[in-house]
This record gives sequence, C-alpha cells and structure tokens, in this order.
Amino acid sequence: MIVDCHTHLHCPQRGLLTDEHAAVCEKVDACFVLAGVGMDRPAANEELAEYVSNKPKAYGFAVINPAEDPVTQKAVKNMTLDKGLGGLVLYCAEDGFHPTHSRALRLYEAAQQLGLVVYFHNCPPYSPPAVLDYARPWLIDEVARTFDGLKIIVGRMGAPFLEQTNSLLVKHANVYADLSIHPQRVWQVYNLVMKAYEAGVMDKLLFGSGFPFADPGACIETLLGFNKLLADTHLPQVPREKLRSVVERDSLALFGLK
Repeated sequence: MIVDCHTHLHCPQRGLLTDEHAAVCEKVDACFVLAGVGMDRPAANEELAEYVSNKPKAYGFAVINPAEDPVTQKAVKNMTLDKGLGGLVLYCAEDGFHPTHSRALRLYEAAQQLGLVVYFHNCPPYSPPAVLDYARPWLIDEVARTFDGLKIIVGRMGAPFLEQTNSLLVKHANVYADLSIHPQRVWQVYNLVMKAYEAGVMDKLLFGSGFPFADPGACIETLLGFNKLLADTHLPQVPREKLRSVVERDSLALFGLK
C-alpha cells in the first residue's frame, strides 16, 4: 500500500486545486489532506470535509489554532470526527503559538481521548512573521512525554531541524515523521535520507509528496532510485528494502484510520 501522508488542497499562488488533487489521489492508495494555513479556519475545514466526503482515498486533517479556537473534547470532535476528518494539523510557527501553550496541551488531551492524529506542520516555506523558535521539533518532546498515547507526525522531517527530529523518533514510540522530498534537490534528498538511515529511524518515516509542491510519482521514483542519485561519488548508500518500506508503509493501519 502507498499512502501519501502530506498533501494540500490549496496552493497559495493558485488557490483551490480540487481537480489536480483528485488526480493525485488516483496515483496512490490513500492520501492525507491537510487544511491550509492563513485562511479562514472554519471555512477551510468545511471545504475539506466536503471534499473528502466524496473521495474515499482522502483522509482529512482539520486546521486548528489552540490559542484562539475552542479546545474542549466536544468542540474538537465536532470539527473532526463528526465531519469525517481523522486528524488535526497545527501550524505553530505560522500561527505564532508555542507547541506547549496551556491551551495546546488541553487540545492534545482531547485528541488523545478521541484517537485523532496530530500533524505538526512547522516546516518551510515560512512567511516573514512566522516564529522559527516554535518550529523546533524538540519542543514536541514535552507533548510526546505527557501524552504517550497521542499519535504524532512531524511534517517534512522537521526541516530544517533534522537532527532534532531524528532524536524525537528514536526517543518516542508515538512520534513519526513525514519524509517529503523535492526530487530536483538531489543533495538535500541524499542528506535527508542518509541522516535518517544513520540514526536508525527509517521505520518511523512516512511517505509524503507535499503536493502541490511535488508529485507523488516523482517522489516515489526518486526514493526508490536513491542509490543512483550520487552513484559516481561512491558515497554511502541505503539498502533498497529500507527505502521501499517507507514508500509502502501502511500508514492507515499504523494510525488506525478507516
């Protein structure tokens, strides 16, 4: 099974990409669809819920800012499970709230009780007002310690803080990371994958394309052909079965999504 764990329905430059996203869904067995940042959140979540209700391969993640939005279990259930959405996406850096803000902690408690997946999308590209301090994956350590039953995904391997993410993956059984790559950035792809392999966390990585920033087909081709990227340099390689396991990981079963 191939599950694209990082896609968006909106593009800042092109707006709503319903048809394009539907075409991408057909290329994989399932995909996570993250509501966007910088939009009217209730409207974005309603739009997402309507979209996934007609797409059996799509699993929606509602956007929430716990510093401003209701975080009671009832309110969180209303914006997710009641609307057919199975997770939450947080933009701590862009929305300017600390991952362990007191209201955020109440949100994680509700999410754990409801069995929701929490996706931390604190990765580039950043807008000028974004708070980079709040993007550091190490800040999620307290969340993972306090709520060890909470299902956590760190977006784009927590770039640019890769070492911090690898430390989290080693330390916490309930923390995973989405390996979204840019196929054209060969050196970046090599270092991203090699760091994860040397840290021994390949089994904690989820496949993602970051659509519309990349196409899942191109990302899969790049990952499976990883050892050919810099073959002429004789740099260390990663066993193909490790790469294939990332691409073919059944993230639906892993997170209990139906």
